[in-house]
Amino acid sequence: MTTYAADDLHSEIAYLAHHLHWPFNELLDLEHVRRSQFLRHVKDFDHHLRDRN
Repeated sequence: MTTYAADDLHSEIAYLAHHLHWPFNELLDLEHVRRSQFLRHVKDFDHHLRDRN
């Protein structure tokens, strides 16, 4: 099993919490693959909004 750097994990959770307004524990409970999917979608959406302006 591969461990995940605590700083990276906290950075991802902070980013998702800011954009999705989900509780810390819910984000922490996400499997890495699922959290990565949410990150990718939120970042894509964020870039899309920035490109429109």
